[in-house]
Amino acid sequence: MAHEQYTRCPGCATIFRVTPEQLALRGGQVHCGHCRNVFDGNAQLISLAPMPHVEGEPEPQDELVGGRPTVTLRNSRALRPAHEEVDTRARVASAAAATAAPLRADEDDATAGVDYDSRFAWDRPRPRPRALRWLYVAGIPVLLVLLVGQALFHFRDALAAHWPQTRPMLIRLCASAGCAVRPLRDIGALAIDASDLQADPAHKGLLILSATIRNRAGYALAYPHLELTLTDAADQVVVRRALPPSEYAGGTADVGTGIAANGEAVVRLFIDASATSQAGYRLYLFYP
Repeated sequence: MAHEQYTRCPGCATIFRVTPEQLALRGGQVHCGHCRNVFDGNAQLISLAPMPHVEGEPEPQDELVGGRPTVTLRNSRALRPAHEEVDTRARVASAAAATAAPLRADEDDATAGVDYDSRFAWDRPRPRPRALRWLYVAGIPVLLVLLVGQALFHFRDALAAHWPQTRPMLIRLCASAGCAVRPLRDIGALAIDASDLQADPAHKGLLILSATIRNRAGYALAYPHLELTLTDAADQVVVRRALPPSEYAGGTADVGTGIAANGEAVVRLFIDASATSQAGYRLYLFYP
């Protein structure tokens, strides 16, 4: 165990147990946790070892010289470096909750209002006010409701897709919250079963795009965008165009409900390519 050191506040005679590291800060200048006095902790180092009194000599005025004093030591946490700002009320509470300063006969009046039952109970848990406990109890259900509501809002599309029986409830909730229940987007579950691009024999420069989009999922999926790329004989891009569902789905398709589970969407689109010459094409599905 390291050699213990003690320093004493010259203002209120409070004795503190200190460490060399603490005294090294700010050149040893510290705040007293009892009277807020700033002093040099190195200059005020003392020893608590009793000194024998030689008979015939006058009684020493310093109780430390006369023998081991009856003191209650404060630990090093009660000292702060001199540059720190400390709230007065916090220090008063710390002084009442921490260990006590040494008592002498002339200090009785100054310590008459000290709560001796609580001054050594700084680490004892404090009971919470009853109103605060009731606030916690009432707040837990509210937080749970908010958490459930947030989960329903963020995962409403997935819930409606995987559990269709929840869709009517989710639609009603979204009607009041200003949101909408939409089909899921899963590009990996969509595929182009077949596609063809032919020139329209009745109209020069007009191309007819035909394709079938297959939904392989067990729930409805949102219509994707189509990316049509026309290429030349060297497979270089001539022109590229993105087609939203509103352009290729047709007037009878309900884009809002998506492509039905294990269903398909037929694409038939006329494209004006009179300003270009092409030898091939590529067709991709994507969600923006």
